[in-house]
Amino acid sequence: MPAEKKTNAMRILETLSIPYRVVEYEFDEENSDAVTAAKKTGLPPEQVFKTIVMRNNNKEIFVFCVPADQEVNLKKVRMLTNSKEILPVKQAELLGLTGYIRGGCSPLGMKRKYTTFIDETAQLFDFIAVSAGQRGRQMLLKADDLAKAADACYAELF
Repeated sequence: MPAEKKTNAMRILETLSIPYRVVEYEFDEENSDAVTAAKKTGLPPEQVFKTIVMRNNNKEIFVFCVPADQEVNLKKVRMLTNSKEILPVKQAELLGLTGYIRGGCSPLGMKRKYTTFIDETAQLFDFIAVSAGQRGRQMLLKADDLAKAADACYAELF
């Protein structure tokens, strides 16, 4: 059996000696949302965290990890980031900013280091799932390990 192809996100975890597990599922362009990924991996949507990349009025980039079945609360993240306005980056910009495409954006291993927040509900689970940096692959790891690897803070995001 061929060796599993490592993504940048996986390499970062291995460099930090953080244990993780990869779950693969068949990616479908028509149903590429995080709730579908949760269903296909057999995990509850509140345990699968999607990565949302946003830009504020000062052109600063922020990364937010929220459960698959939730949306970022704009009022809360404006206050959190001290921004007048903050909106998701356009899909066409995602690859250039992060090195990832929609449906495969991991909070780890982006082209640059951005301020990252993980919704506080992640701490309720023994492990959470985030994109491994490739469509159809999720990494399962402890929320505190993700926070450490991403240099992220917990916050109320929805």
